[in-house]
Amino acid sequence: MNKELRRHPRQSGSASSAGVQVAGLACEMPVDRRRFLIGMRTIATIGSGTLALASSWRSALAQSYPTAPVKVIVTTGAGGAPDVIARIVAEGLSHRWGQQAFVANHPGAAGSIGMKVAGSAPADGYTLLFALSSSFVALPEIAKDYPYDLVRDFVSIGFVCEQPMAIAVPPSLGVNTLGELIDYVKKRPGEINVAVLSRGGIPHLTSEWIKLAAGLDWTSINYPGTPAGLSDVMGGRVQVIMDGLPSLAGSINGGTLKLLAVGSAQRLPNRPDTPTIAETLPAIPRALGFFAVMGPPGTPAPIAAKISDDLRAVLNEPSTKKRFEDIASYIHPMSGAELLAYIRTEQALWKPVIEQISTFKAAPK
Repeated sequence: MNKELRRHPRQSGSASSAGVQVAGLACEMPVDRRRFLIGMRTIATIGSGTLALASSWRSALAQSYPTAPVKVIVTTGAGGAPDVIARIVAEGLSHRWGQQAFVANHPGAAGSIGMKVAGSAPADGYTLLFALSSSFVALPEIAKDYPYDLVRDFVSIGFVCEQPMAIAVPPSLGVNTLGELIDYVKKRPGEINVAVLSRGGIPHLTSEWIKLAAGLDWTSINYPGTPAGLSDVMGGRVQVIMDGLPSLAGSINGGTLKLLAVGSAQRLPNRPDTPTIAETLPAIPRALGFFAVMGPPGTPAPIAAKISDDLRAVLNEPSTKKRFEDIASYIHPMSGAELLAYIRTEQALWKPVIEQISTFKAAPK
């Protein structure tokens, strides 16, 4: 046996060292080092206690949330499909919370204006972002130097719904199907304008995808909100409009617009006679907008979880489900991981289209 690792009785009475037994062996540890280790253990204990206290405080704060009105930022103008859906959600949350959840519209720049407002808001749960699919799908491709990334920077709270794009024309145009519209446009190259909601939005991308898939020469005209686009269609300045079905349903049901096709993967149960885009253009399997609620960067996890649970409860209410179904919006509750996978799938679907878009035009004066 190594003589330096031999058993011997504990030393005592030394002012500079203390005996410590390690696996049956006696070693010497300086008093200063022992005091240092004890101090570090004490700090670690205090630190873990502080973290536990902070976690408990955040949980308690989440349970009482909200104690003041909550702003829901929508990145499009009033009257469009996102605004309609956001107001239904805000109404349901207001009833559940006993505090007002109100919509604030910040349209423009493919959602980046609203994202900037939400991204700079306090991370306390009292400002939420009603995020559009275009902000997940188009913005990262169109504005590669944009400082925010919804997936990377914002806190995922919950998926709301998806809704099919709708292609509609005024009855006076004299076309009844998407196939007839394609033939009509091909006979008038460069003459047809299409009203779409917002540069880089899913309606805009749908217009561009149909243009590419069918070999058409038409121009997408971008509007800050659906009412302005409808006004130009009714006034004869624009011949076609594309938007989420909820935004156009009133005009379609009222007979001032003719619905040609929808972007759902299958025909809609409440509109079984309306073909899907894919039935005419198989290269376009679906064209859906979707919405999710996000928190500003740094939103505490307990508060995000509380909002997520409350959102799911609102969406599962029978009255809410019916309101969504009546406007062709379909609820699909998802976990954070499922939402991320869904977003990645949609990004892959739209990326080839986005890469081929070269021009964007303002609405006609």
